[in-house]
Amino acid sequence: MNSKEQPILLVVGARPNFMKIAPLHAELSRRGVPQILLHTGQHYDENMSRVFFDDLGMPKPDIYLGIGSGSHAEQTAKVMVEFEKICNEYNPRWVVVVGDVNSTVACSLVCAKLWIPCAHVEAGLRSFDRKMPEEINRLVTDSIADLLLTPSPDGDENLRNEGVDESRILRVGNIMIDSLFNNIDKAANSTILSELKLDKESYGVLTLHRPSNVDDSNAFIRIIEALEIICERIPIVFPVHPRTKKNAEKFGLTPRLESISNLIRIGPAGYLDFIALMSNSRLVLTDSGGLQEETTALAIPCITLRENTERPITVTEGSNVIVGNDTSMILSAVDDVFQSGGKVGQIPDLWDGNTAKRIADALLEESGGVNE
Repeated sequence: MNSKEQPILLVVGARPNFMKIAPLHAELSRRGVPQILLHTGQHYDENMSRVFFDDLGMPKPDIYLGIGSGSHAEQTAKVMVEFEKICNEYNPRWVVVVGDVNSTVACSLVCAKLWIPCAHVEAGLRSFDRKMPEEINRLVTDSIADLLLTPSPDGDENLRNEGVDESRILRVGNIMIDSLFNNIDKAANSTILSELKLDKESYGVLTLHRPSNVDDSNAFIRIIEALEIICERIPIVFPVHPRTKKNAEKFGLTPRLESISNLIRIGPAGYLDFIALMSNSRLVLTDSGGLQEETTALAIPCITLRENTERPITVTEGSNVIVGNDTSMILSAVDDVFQSGGKVGQIPDLWDGNTAKRIADALLEESGGVNE
């Protein structure tokens, strides 16, 4: 089998990966490139997995490993064992991993041991907080992947500072923005605003799932205290993550959340419904990484409930402010939105909806991207 007949193997494991793989899958399909879509099954909740495939117009995965939940070690080990079998069977031309989840690092490790070329989409992002499991996944993946596809100049610089050879670094832009721009018109057909009886820019959106916020009862309470005050000014739509729901029950905080009038709790939203919610909101409160990027692309004020971010360009150029989980800091940032409209910023370079094309060019050894 010559290299052009070998498939490119695209790996997804958790919900944030789907939006990063969908545009590349579509671009490779358009070019007639053989590919295999593999889902490790790291996210096992149907609402957090299958619905996203449907919304993004992605086909059913060619291979589903069904790894499911477990500790970091259990998930990583299970993915490695099963993924190695797939690589030995299909001998892919490239393996493409995205983001920073356990499936990302597990598959990149297998590739390194089998001498299979591995490309990491969203390479070079650093929070400089090694207590975050995602940071460890990023560092390990970037140390062994062959092609590091970065979304922004800070990613390039981080890799250079870690001693990565320049030949492995290629700035291609932000593929999350490809998915956002590709789907925002479809999201306009969502009925979620009418179902929730909301008008455009009359509400905020909250997402909350990081261990630093929901595994620590004191941090969780500080955020709830802020919500109790914020919701007196504006309704907040809160798609509740399974981890957050579980810990709210564990800490006895569910009744307090339920008692907040104007806190509209819903189940995990599909991708198109969530784009509709986010794009029509007045502000977003989040501890998600991807939402910091999407709000920057849409010029929506974003208040990030973390002490740091691996996406600093959303702060230096975009609409993002970092406040942690301190009640007064959260309230001050919300006040700024009401008083001045909040931060707007600008869209960073190469966040133009064409990142998948540049990645496909690179994988097929054509020209593309920025490496300077």
